[in-house]
Amino acid sequence: MKPLNPLVISGREVLPLVEGGKGISVSNGESSGAWAATGSVGTFSGVNADSYTESGQPVPQIYHGRTRRERHEELVAYAIAGGIEQARVAHERSNGEGRIHMNVLWEMAAAERVLHGVLEGAKGLINGVTCGAGMPYKIAEICARYGVHYYPIVSSARAFRALWKRAYHKFCEWLGGVVYEDPWLAGGHNGLSNSEDPQHPEPPYPRVRELRTLMVDFGLATTPIFVAGGLWYLREWIDWIDNPELGPVAFQFGTRPLVTQESPISETWKRKLLTLSEGDVSLNRFSPTGFYSSAVRNGFLNELQERSEHQVAYTVEPVGEHVAPFSVGARGRTVFLTVHDKKSAEGWVAAGFTEALRTPDSTLIFVTPRKALEIRTDQIGCMGCLSACQFSNWAQNEARTTGKKADPRSFCIQKTLQAIRHSEDVEYQLMFAGHNAFRFASDPFYVNGYVPTVRELVERLQTGD
Repeated sequence: MKPLNPLVISGREVLPLVEGGKGISVSNGESSGAWAATGSVGTFSGVNADSYTESGQPVPQIYHGRTRRERHEELVAYAIAGGIEQARVAHERSNGEGRIHMNVLWEMAAAERVLHGVLEGAKGLINGVTCGAGMPYKIAEICARYGVHYYPIVSSARAFRALWKRAYHKFCEWLGGVVYEDPWLAGGHNGLSNSEDPQHPEPPYPRVRELRTLMVDFGLATTPIFVAGGLWYLREWIDWIDNPELGPVAFQFGTRPLVTQESPISETWKRKLLTLSEGDVSLNRFSPTGFYSSAVRNGFLNELQERSEHQVAYTVEPVGEHVAPFSVGARGRTVFLTVHDKKSAEGWVAAGFTEALRTPDSTLIFVTPRKALEIRTDQIGCMGCLSACQFSNWAQNEARTTGKKADPRSFCIQKTLQAIRHSEDVEYQLMFAGHNAFRFASDPFYVNGYVPTVRELVERLQTGD
């Protein structure tokens, strides 16, 4: 195994090992501070991070506002308070070593307000901000204002070109690095474009080489690239280390840090990760963001798949093959299905999926009464956690709506991510993970369910394993 030479990241020489940031407090001040204490880069989540009571318990993020707009303001206040709190914890745990970064999603609600609030309230505690899930043009200007380095997350050279041309060239001195996140292998939301086939992954090396070539053209030959998504053993990436074609490269791990003693996820979640098999993590497009995402296939994803499969197209008047009348809703309004789809619908109703919910695509999905009530309750209780949400039709605009019908095929992402983080339920909540998570089960480092400390993991990574 080649030695890992230090890189200058956010103004300091550190090991080129980075804790990938996750959302909803899945990486927090404890875990990121522990990473920084090893002389590496720790990354806490700035997406609705936890605040704590005087006794050290997480403050429940309960919403009292009567309207979405009021609940949205409560959410922003929680996010800013939590981000500042986690920055303080990370700084204390780091013992002045390494670097502390904060991860945010550009498509999260009020991303700019949250960034300003946290960076203002945690001055001197945060060294860098990583930002993806969208095209974060303004991240450069915001970070430059506070003297903090920024790290855009991209999945292609084309995306970085657009960001550079529009905004980043004006604030190049604060561009600390570029995170290349593999759109097929990374956990959480994936940056697959319309020109890329989700079923046919492309090798990362040519894509990163293309990114470096572009960066050289922009005068960024020595700016580090963080490689993220699909990493496990560094010995498998030995050709990337000190490679003149790629330039300075750091390695960002998102999934492996979940199973450490400092990781804040539940013990049940950690045990689940240790027992996954290949193929248990899959790409899906159920997220209310509209992005593809990678998650562990469990009861939560299976139910969403079932909703999608219990679906038929309808018309409000007889058109073409849609001539079979079908009654929908408590008022028994008539819509028209094809003869074949009517038989399918009647079968689902007979099996207990008696509630037909309309989608924005002029289709009906069939769910149980209990699930229908849950969907409607979640849509009504929306707190506007995204800049635009397909599930509830919330949007961060003056009208506070996307102008489209809410889509019952999706789900409240805030609700389920808060639930899996703060409970033991790993079967009926969304569990994001990278596609290499199955390797926990065969990696001898985790034999007999061993859970290492962050320091042990960082030391292990440096051996190539």
